[in-house]
Amino acid sequence: MATAAALPGASARRLLDLIAAARGRRVVVLGDLIADEFVSGRISRVSREAPVLILEYDKTEIVPGGAGNAAHNVATLGGAVTLVALAGRDEPGRRVLASFPSRVDRRAITRPAGYHTPVKTRILAGGVHSAKQQVVRVDRFTREPMTDAWRAQWMRAATTALRQADAVLVSDYGSGLLSPQVVTALVAPLAARRVPVLVDSRYDLLRYRGLTACTPNESEVEQALDVTIGDAPRALERAGRAILKKTRMDAVLVTRGSRGMALFEHGTPTTHIPIYGSDEIADVTGAGDTVMATLTLALAAGASMTDAARLANYAGGLVVMKRGTATVSARELAAAVTRDLGGR
Repeated sequence: MATAAALPGASARRLLDLIAAARGRRVVVLGDLIADEFVSGRISRVSREAPVLILEYDKTEIVPGGAGNAAHNVATLGGAVTLVALAGRDEPGRRVLASFPSRVDRRAITRPAGYHTPVKTRILAGGVHSAKQQVVRVDRFTREPMTDAWRAQWMRAATTALRQADAVLVSDYGSGLLSPQVVTALVAPLAARRVPVLVDSRYDLLRYRGLTACTPNESEVEQALDVTIGDAPRALERAGRAILKKTRMDAVLVTRGSRGMALFEHGTPTTHIPIYGSDEIADVTGAGDTVMATLTLALAAGASMTDAARLANYAGGLVVMKRGTATVSARELAAAVTRDLGGR
């Protein structure tokens, strides 16, 4: 098994060149836009009505989640990004669209009548001298089934956007908008240009086949295969190879939290990449989107899968040290590479 230190030609200079080359590359993000809402307050006392904390309200913040967070990360890393998604004409939809930076092209976001923007509300509580921690999450997803008309609007926007793609990131959070069949049909014309197509699917991983790569976390692999990996290297190897075979993708990057990442490719030993940074994690919210965005943008810039995975590992290590749905900038990524590899 290969390790990060044994990778051929692994140098700070090459990774830094890739970060620079990624600037301006066009990534089209297809998927489920979610409004991530953070409601924070200060703990005042315990309620007399029930054994629960009473919070004195501080503020509410809405930021892009789901496919929106992936697009936000691509933009922060210096890429040009087009987000193809649905958003409601409701207040969460208006607020999440307003929260995007200017580098995210939102013209392909359609807002059909009757559609409600999915919202994940996280309640954060803390004391005067302590950091706020997430105490509960409330999910509000539309109860209306995805209609043919909504999907048709979205597909027309996607078809137009994909003509300019240097890479494609598929972010499937299970709303019913995406399906393997729909994605396969949309990206088929890109095969002649060898455009990388990567997928992040929470619930339908094994049905996406023949694409460039996927980035499941370890628990998603265990759920998909009905296995337990834990600390067993052989179980990880069998599971990673099984996902690679079943999906027929070029590569599978399994994220393992404090255990780092494992990259599986055909005809080559598994590459194990140790975690970057501290294992004292502040918040994992949206970390998978950061990993996927970095991997996709690096491949758009011409990186090998191994170098792209190593950059994604740095980005993932950086973002989990931030609170909330966060992003990593190209400057932060370059600084991390320089600190870690500059003296080698």
